[in-house]
Amino acid sequence: MTRPRVLAIAEAANPDWVSVPLVGWSLAHALRKVADVHLVTHTRNRDAILAQGYAEDRDVSFIDSDAIAKPLWRLGEKLRMGQGKGWTTVQALNALAYPYFERLVWRRFSEDLMNGAFDIVHRITPLSPTIASPLARHCAKTGVPFVLGPLNGGVPWPDGFDSERRREREFLSYLRTAYKALPGRRATLRHAAAILAGSRHTASEIPERFRDKLFYLPENAVDSLRFTRMAPPYAGGSLRGCFIGRLVPYKGPDMLLSAAAPLLSAGRLTLDIIGDGPMMPELRQQAEDEGIDQAVTFHGWQAHDAVQDIAARSHLLTFPSIREFGGGVVLEAMALGVVPMIVDYAGPGELVTPDTGIKIPIGPRAAIIKGLRTALKQVADNPRMLDPMSIAARDRVHALFTWERKAEQVAQVYDWVSGARAGKPTLLAAPSGSDITPIRSAR
Repeated sequence: MTRPRVLAIAEAANPDWVSVPLVGWSLAHALRKVADVHLVTHTRNRDAILAQGYAEDRDVSFIDSDAIAKPLWRLGEKLRMGQGKGWTTVQALNALAYPYFERLVWRRFSEDLMNGAFDIVHRITPLSPTIASPLARHCAKTGVPFVLGPLNGGVPWPDGFDSERRREREFLSYLRTAYKALPGRRATLRHAAAILAGSRHTASEIPERFRDKLFYLPENAVDSLRFTRMAPPYAGGSLRGCFIGRLVPYKGPDMLLSAAAPLLSAGRLTLDIIGDGPMMPELRQQAEDEGIDQAVTFHGWQAHDAVQDIAARSHLLTFPSIREFGGGVVLEAMALGVVPMIVDYAGPGELVTPDTGIKIPIGPRAAIIKGLRTALKQVADNPRMLDPMSIAARDRVHALFTWERKAEQVAQVYDWVSGARAGKPTLLAAPSGSDITPIRSAR
């Protein structure tokens, strides 16, 4: 079959960063194995992408939308007080700035699209489902199929965590559902030939009349060339756990320390805390107050490559985040054979199956701490239970969640929207019980 010619739109795409920019870069780059891809991204990503061997104009084009984006970014930093909080505020401002980026993309590529230079346009980032895409309407007029996604975000805050919500400056999250009435959203969904939903909650927010072109495909994957190590099986001594992520309230590092304290005090468990953030001082103080500081190592921020070296010494990823959209760190741990112990809510709950990890039921703070403590003790009493989980976790990631596999899954969508495939493909079945239904706040 002829490889499709794809114009991949990823405003955020950077191989040197993490989170959304890394998703944008990784998927766009992997798609080059199944399609002839021309990447369009923001000029801030130029140096990092050219360093990967891309040729400007031939492989990638850079768009400078800072005339609108930069003032709104500065406003967002002021509202967030430079603390990396207030994610909903960032997305609201991005929803105002982003259409200008696509306007410039259309100005650059409209002639090519009208002349048939591309078979498909795929908007990869922004991931947020709140941000409309004016290009969808233009593509519909030119007859070029427009693929949207993966879209993910907007998972409700669980009940009982209002204090964490306020500490994260997530005041706008109380009004988040208002985005459904924003101009352009329905037009974007109507004109899209295919919609990729990165979570079952996001899928549930797509109106029923568009479900015939909806696909479930978690946004995250791992680089099979980067995550090459294998955590050793338990060989006696203390159990070793690790936490990876920003030290902020919703990720629950303080709950982890409280839950693990008895085992840490008894010398049956050690913890590596990888990451930094505003909670670092209070976490250090908590460890000292509980007399467990000798069993906890705070590594601070580490380069992405260095994280693997630390995590691969662990038996468990202890990650009690209560509002994780994607959960890329969970897949990365699984790729190393590090068994995830997560809260069964949103992204991580969809990635981890009973044979690949340990799920703690969502609930109030005290219930999560109790659940973590019980689960940690069970593992400490029988550490060999992790051996089959470790193998199954690694196998699951390499079968379904590498970027190469993700590109193959998206290629099936390309074939479908272009008419080369008759039947609608099923990319990835949701885990048992994870049908397309909205997540409700859980008490």
